Amino acid sequence: MNYLRNFLRALACTLLVSALPSGLAYAGDNDDGDRYHGDHHFKIDVLSSRPYMVSGGDALVRVSVKKKDVSLGAVRIELNGANITGAFRADAGARTLTGLVTGLRLGENELSVDAKGKGHGRADAGITLTNYPIQGPIISGPHEFPFACTTASFIPFGPLGSPTLGAPLDADCSVERRVQYVYRTTAGVFKSLPQPYSPLPGDVGVTDTGVPYIVRLETGTINRAIYQTAILHNPNDAAPSPFSPPAGWNKRLVYPLGGGCIGGWYTQGPDLVNPVDHSFLRFGYGVASATLNTFGNNCNDLLSSETVLMVKERFIESYGVPLFTIGTGGSGGAYQSNQTGDNYPGTFDGIVTTSSFPDVTTGMLPMGNSRLLDIYFNKTRPGVYSADLQKAISGYLSVSIDPVLGWRGMINHMSNVRGPRMDPRVAFPDQIVAGTRPENRYDPVTNPDGARGDVYDHTVNVYGVIPNTPVPGMAKFAQRPLDNVGLQYGLKALNDGKITVDQFLDLNEVIGGFDIDFNRVANRTVHYKDATKRAYQGGRILNGGGGLASMAIITRMGAGDLNVNGDVHVRYHAQAIRQRLINANGNADNQAIYGNLAPMDMMIEQVSRWLTAVKADSSDRSLREKVIANRPGDVVDACWSVNPITKLLDKIIETQTLSGPGECNKLFPVGLSPELVAGSPINVDIIKCQLKAIDMNDYKVSFSTQQRAKLQAIFPTGVCDWSKKGVKQAKSRTWASFGPSPVNQVFDIQDRRRHGDDDDDD
Repeated sequence: MNYLRNFLRALACTLLVSALPSGLAYAGDNDDGDRYHGDHHFKIDVLSSRPYMVSGGDALVRVSVKKKDVSLGAVRIELNGANITGAFRADAGARTLTGLVTGLRLGENELSVDAKGKGHGRADAGITLTNYPIQGPIISGPHEFPFACTTASFIPFGPLGSPTLGAPLDADCSVERRVQYVYRTTAGVFKSLPQPYSPLPGDVGVTDTGVPYIVRLETGTINRAIYQTAILHNPNDAAPSPFSPPAGWNKRLVYPLGGGCIGGWYTQGPDLVNPVDHSFLRFGYGVASATLNTFGNNCNDLLSSETVLMVKERFIESYGVPLFTIGTGGSGGAYQSNQTGDNYPGTFDGIVTTSSFPDVTTGMLPMGNSRLLDIYFNKTRPGVYSADLQKAISGYLSVSIDPVLGWRGMINHMSNVRGPRMDPRVAFPDQIVAGTRPENRYDPVTNPDGARGDVYDHTVNVYGVIPNTPVPGMAKFAQRPLDNVGLQYGLKALNDGKITVDQFLDLNEVIGGFDIDFNRVANRTVHYKDATKRAYQGGRILNGGGGLASMAIITRMGAGDLNVNGDVHVRYHAQAIRQRLINANGNADNQAIYGNLAPMDMMIEQVSRWLTAVKADSSDRSLREKVIANRPGDVVDACWSVNPITKLLDKIIETQTLSGPGECNKLFPVGLSPELVAGSPINVDIIKCQLKAIDMNDYKVSFSTQQRAKLQAIFPTGVCDWSKKGVKQAKSRTWASFGPSPVNQVFDIQDRRRHGDDDDDD
């Protein structure tokens, strides 16, 4: 295939680029003064993490010797006063020394560099390395409890019945790190490599890059997650290290991220995205993932990002710095790819997402609004609204009624299949459901102090708890960035002549909102101001102006718009991501939107080729400019359809849009959502809209005097003004921390949360 041929061509370029001297610190940019320290004689770079975010007691460090009369042999390096120069070695072709610094104590550690030049002038530099436990946390805040360990049932490799990791060693679900080797046979099956490793079995296959298809699989625990890394390595070769990486590795890292969300809390997780993946390993990629990077185990992008950072740190300390890292995943994996990429720049250099969404927080908006519409259509006004009227009001393309099954389609799916992630009483992992301890499963009557199972309480370290409440148990409840005050449900349907003025008024008069337990109540939902502000500040709402601004991005749309049973993976989310990139950066020239049939192998190859060119660009352009300038000619908006004659995929090149003419929109119609029908811009990143006085010019139909009065009564404080940014909306902080790391910590609101937030609504 063309993308295989392109890959092999790009690999040759990669090997050339990776042989060049690199002065890059971790994450691909060293313009942050917090990352390195030195004077005009030395520079110290931490390659495996930021210096204030080291974990597990070790760090890969590079010392650059800039003073010409200082020989590398004259350099002395100390850690906390002890000489560790022997841990460093000279890098070929460069005036640098690189070493794996071990034995770091918890907290601050001082690493210093000293030397005498030929003229006996002294040069020195130093850096503080702040070390955290391998169990975490670093930036995600206090650990969540209860927390169920799953090591006893986790099988690192092999069929059911194969050995598991065994019982955990402590309350943080830790196990000893272990390594095993697997190989892919000439018949295309992965097997355990039997010992002794020499001679190799006769059925060992060969990768597409021409090396024996043997995989070094490492399994352990980091940040209370089970992690695995996989890389091509023959155990008969020298042991791999950051100074001697495996010969079969192409110097690229792929980090696959798993989907799901419902029930994704209070557990280490029973599974992860399998890193022993032929689609990556066959080309020489290293692969890494962890259980807390699957949203079905952990629906918290902050905790996922922290886990990615720590697992990638471990990978670098084992094998060296990748030329680049690609994050990839579908659905919940798309959330993580986008949010980790934007909030922690350089962690990923490019992303390939499928069934794409922008972020978790705004993903809750259509689920909540669909629940309210579901109640309105089926309980408050049953039998009044036809399927076509429900489509017009919700924006969804799939709404139907079955004589036996009843209502089907998107409203039911979003309300009852996806909505439980907002209800603290419904969805829990098996270990918590089966538990009998008092701290287990929340019940508002029988166990008000129990663990609440929803996305907001799972992210309480960000949102803070409800202040000054006398209600039992509620002092532990997370504040919610959720609001529908001023939202005009069905506005587009009204202006399009699909519903009457009286239907529009009735809908908005009785739609209601939610209480803290996701029960429908008569009043509209009012957001917690500080939770909304923290959602924006901390990156829970994708901004697009952080790391994503300078990344290679392929966004593949979902295909759920016409699913008769409903499917959350609808196509407009890709347009929401694009508009956020445009709003933040002026354009989205570093992103391509693909239809849902685009081949995965092709997309990975394209981003790999794209990033290879970026890394080889030695111009003085900014990283964003390099990414845009080196975008391959075949990475353009397109959809794919199945050719009815050949049964192969045909590529249709055209700009992907929300609506309008074009073959792609004809073949794959794009639906809307209740928020878009209510007037929200396509970026859909407003939690709480600013309000404006009712303006009758906004309506394309006539209201009687009585109807105008009723409209005013329904919206006494005004309606959403979509021309303005949302209440508390601001650009997110990159590298934000919610503790214990004090660097970039989002505390200005956390300190006020016990007393409420009296800020203006702007």
